[in-house]
Order: sequence, then structure tokens, then C-alpha cells
Amino acid sequence: MFERFNEKARRVIFFARYEASQYGSSYVDAEHLLLGLWREDYAIRAYLNDNHMESAVRAEVERGIVRAKPFATSVEVPLSTDAKKVLHFAAEEADRMARREITPAHILVGILRIKESLGARVAMGRGASLQEARERLAKSPDFATVAQLYRRAVPGDKEPAWVELEEFLTGLKKESTASLISFFGKQAQIVDVQGRRWSFDELALNFESIFAPYAKKNATYVIEETVADTASHLVVIVLWKNALVASMERVWMHRMTVVLVPRQEWEIVSIHVTPVQP
Repeated sequence: MFERFNEKARRVIFFARYEASQYGSSYVDAEHLLLGLWREDYAIRAYLNDNHMESAVRAEVERGIVRAKPFATSVEVPLSTDAKKVLHFAAEEADRMARREITPAHILVGILRIKESLGARVAMGRGASLQEARERLAKSPDFATVAQLYRRAVPGDKEPAWVELEEFLTGLKKESTASLISFFGKQAQIVDVQGRRWSFDELALNFESIFAPYAKKNATYVIEETVADTASHLVVIVLWKNALVASMERVWMHRMTVVLVPRQEWEIVSIHVTPVQP
């Protein structure tokens, strides 16, 4: 069913399933797809005028749903009738423009076509319109050029690289492994506080144990230094406190160097952690 969806569009659907599980929903609906778009695509965030960490889109979705008990992401969540229509319409929009690949922008247009859905109402409330979205899609299948993706959409807002970094750091306490692993590039390399090196594949299998010190209740971090902040890479040193490791009882402070680069979006390509003797 999803063979025509590009990698970003597939991640939108993955995030939508995750959102549905966190809200205890029995189905993936249009509003979950909208939240998936917000998580995945900075150009769409900019289009919806929602680049802040505290998402206005999420707040509006939460006002329109009834939350239930969250469940594990391993539980399969089916698509609702509206969600199936959204993906069908996304394919139709791609066909109409003679494009084989279906992108996140096609999914947004699909949501806007389901006018009575919560997802469409929230998107339209943020200024989106079906006609304008189609016009933008005709000019660019991703809604923005690379240059547009990596600039500030609204004066005073944080750069997408910083948003990505802060979402990852804060997410270590509350997000699932499945969600956090998406911040990393496929060629990412991680060196943990004990000096062990991990590849991306190893990270996917051992994520919780590698990053367990930073998920602890009392663990806190500060941005200690910005080594580089350019259009091609962001290098930041993060100082963690109360990040205890059972085998290193006296080491409770860690210095974490994080490197992000822009691909289709900003992604973490390197994390190197060293212990700090207080």
C-alpha cells in the first residue's frame, strides 16, 4: 500500500500511529496524521505557522479529542475511514501532477480534502487552505526549497536544527525508543559514557540501556557550549547532571557532544559522551 510513499511520508504514518497509541485511540485518524506531519516536516510546520516547541497544532488537536489510556506502540492500530481517504487522496494529488512519489505535502492536501475531519479543521484554523496548498505543491513537492527549510520561518523562532536537538534532549525522559531513534541518521555513530562505540543498527537494539542515565527523573542538562552553528552542521556540547550509571557510581556528570547535519531534515550523526569528575 505504501510503496509510492517516500521515506519522509512513511515516517509521517509511523508517527501518526505513535500519536494514536499515546492518546489511547483505537484508530489512526486525520488528526494523528496531522501530528505526524508536524513531527516530521519543518516546511509544513512553517506553513502552519507552528515552529514552537509547544505546538499549537497539538494543543488544538487535544482540545478536540477525548484522551484514553496510552498503550504500547507494538500494538497495531488500524487506519480510520478518514485516514484511508487521506492517503488515497494523497495518491490522487500525486497522480494529478504526474508524480510517482507521494510526499508529506501530498498527505497534507489529502487531510484538507476531508473538510469535516478534526485534522482539516485544525490545519485550516492555522491558515491552511486546499487551494493554496495545491498551488504550493505544484511549485514544490516538498512545499519548500532546501534553503527555505533551513532558515527561520518566523523572526524570533529557533532554527530547525535547535528545535530538533531540544526535542531529542527533552524526549529522552518521555518519548519511546521508536520515536527517539528517528532523530538519528543511518550512519550515526555513538560513543557512550563508558567509551563503547555503537553503530546505528546497534543503537536501535540497545537504545534504552545507552541513554538510560539521561531518562532518570533527576537528570538535568544545560547547553554548555555551541562549537559550530552553520547551514551545514550544528555541534553542541551538553552538560548532564545526576546522570548516574550503576557501574560508575562516582560519575554523575557527563559531557555529551552532539553533531547534527541537514539531510532531508536535520539529523543526529554523532554523539560522544565523556565522564566528568566533579
